[in-house]
Amino acid sequence: MELSFSGEIWYWRGPSPFHFVTVPEDVAADLHAVSSQVTYGWGMIPVTLTVGSTTRTTSLFPKDGGYIVPLRADLRAAEGLDVGDAVDIRMSVGG
Repeated sequence: MELSFSGEIWYWRGPSPFHFVTVPEDVAADLHAVSSQVTYGWGMIPVTLTVGSTTRTTSLFPKDGGYIVPLRADLRAAEGLDVGDAVDIRMSVGG
């Protein structure tokens, strides 16, 4: 399954601080439809994502009935991204 969407980068200060983009509700609905087939537990969904010209593998985190996309520091640095920036994300579900 290939999906694309845009979103704003936000920062979570929790015990493991990280940067995320929230998956829009319509895309999250598509993910829910296949989640039981692709999750490896705890609702995590493996994906290969591309932002700009940078591609990485990661996993979507379930949050508040939807999903969030973690953006590692190396990806943000490669693309010159920071909190508040809008990003276009392309991803392939299942890694």
